[in-house]
Amino acid sequence: MSRRRRERRKWALLGASVCGFAFALALFLNLTLGDKPIDAVVPTLYAAHDEQFMRTMGSMLGSPLVPGNRVETLVNGDEIFPAMLAALNSARRTITFEMYIYWSGSVGKAFADVLSERARAGVKVHVLVDGIGSEKIEEAYIREMGAAGVQVRRYNPPRLYTIDRVNNRTHRKLVIVDGAVAFTGGVGIADQWSGNAQDPGHWRDTHFRLEGPAVAYMQAAFMDNWTEVTGAVLHGEDYFPPLEKVGHESAQVFWSSPQSGSQSMHLMYLLALAAAHESIVLSMSYFVPDEVAIKMLVAAAKRGVKVRIITPGPYVDSDVVRRASRARWGDLLEAGIEMFEYQPTMFHCKVMVVDAVWTSVGSTNFDNRSFALNDEANLNVYDAAFAQRQARVFEEDLKRSRRVTLEEWENRPLSEKVTEYAATLLGSQL
Repeated sequence: MSRRRRERRKWALLGASVCGFAFALALFLNLTLGDKPIDAVVPTLYAAHDEQFMRTMGSMLGSPLVPGNRVETLVNGDEIFPAMLAALNSARRTITFEMYIYWSGSVGKAFADVLSERARAGVKVHVLVDGIGSEKIEEAYIREMGAAGVQVRRYNPPRLYTIDRVNNRTHRKLVIVDGAVAFTGGVGIADQWSGNAQDPGHWRDTHFRLEGPAVAYMQAAFMDNWTEVTGAVLHGEDYFPPLEKVGHESAQVFWSSPQSGSQSMHLMYLLALAAAHESIVLSMSYFVPDEVAIKMLVAAAKRGVKVRIITPGPYVDSDVVRRASRARWGDLLEAGIEMFEYQPTMFHCKVMVVDAVWTSVGSTNFDNRSFALNDEANLNVYDAAFAQRQARVFEEDLKRSRRVTLEEWENRPLSEKVTEYAATLLGSQL
């Protein structure tokens, strides 16, 4: 081998080593995004009905519970999309819009058209979509909105220079109109969410329309990521107008990200579980509880709390998540917790109700990805009438769900047990 060839080989090996190290470092950084997880059971010191519960939630989660709000429940696309489009059409000053999923199709086109029309009418429109979750968006929509004056940005698109953060996605679903009307919940902008959950092609989901003082905090959640992505600060009365009390519901909007307080969502769920004395109902599209959450759910059941959980059934967009979830049901079922699987279509709801008084809704799933890796935003409502409305929706979903018993779970085929155990090995990323 000539000297020149030896030199080329040496530099090639060095280059490969550097690339390998860079890839390993990027992988490590992505797998370890977020703060140290909460690994100790949160003790039960008070009930959800106690004033101390409200004080704790309003202090530890970083934003207060504010009175005077009105929250409307919207069930499935037939209710959700018309309400959102009507609000967007009414915009006179500003629209701020953050979505994990924005895909091509009739729904995506309808939103692109409205956002473009409002921008042409002089409304300041800011759209932030996730760089991976919205990779299916048609570029024609981006061009249409951009030509109309809409400011469209992608959150953390995959780039070589951002490979260390590719695992951090914005999973938030936020729409705020004139700083006065806001929406959040589970839906993305895609045809899968249209209709009324009538068949496997139309998903089951719930979204919420918010008015009142809490809207300012949802606007702040949007600004958190908009400033991160663009470096621009949006403020003033067009975005943060005076907000009068319009209802009787106390509400709290808070957000989390790996960069700042990634464990606040996890903490919120655990504090709520610790305060449960009567009932817990969970409608959860991705339910992969960690050991602490399992212990706290079991402890709640043992102190007499009735715990019922609905998860996706045969129609699911992530079979790995479903298998990882089912692998962890043993202790829950043994404790008497009732597990159900929704049958007609993909179940994409994210709703928790505790003691028929405390409700949490938004983008957050009951899994490590939401608790530690994604940017999330939730709306908490402290109001008995609102909680009872969610309980009625839960009962309707229960009619279309199948209960999984402990006996059935224990006697499932060995092949299912093996694949479920394998799925749990990815638990930190699910």
